[in-house]
Amino acid sequence: MDYKKTNAPTNTVTRDIMNLCNGTGNIYESIAIIGKRANQISVEIKQELSKKLQEFASSTDNLDEVFENREQIEISRYYEKLPKPSLIATQEFVEGKIYFRNPTQENELED
Repeated sequence: MDYKKTNAPTNTVTRDIMNLCNGTGNIYESIAIIGKRANQISVEIKQELSKKLQEFASSTDNLDEVFENREQIEISRYYEKLPKPSLIATQEFVEGKIYFRNPTQENELED
């Protein structure tokens, strides 16, 4: 997913709790869904950042040979300025972009 194109706020936003439970009917279930999605986003961002920073890894680990690399600093600053994964996940949930299902409810309907 391209996190540059997200319209999630970079700061925390006060939200109406009743709007968050519209999709599920239960605030706790909504928060669990948002939390799981935030974990997924966090892992994706971490893997992407690690892959980009691997290009700058040196084979020698001497503290005397540590150099400032402008590209590495710019990449790190870019990821620091991104909205937090929880804010991205909440925005996705509010916009209805998250697919979720509850297997326990599906089993009750079948019985």
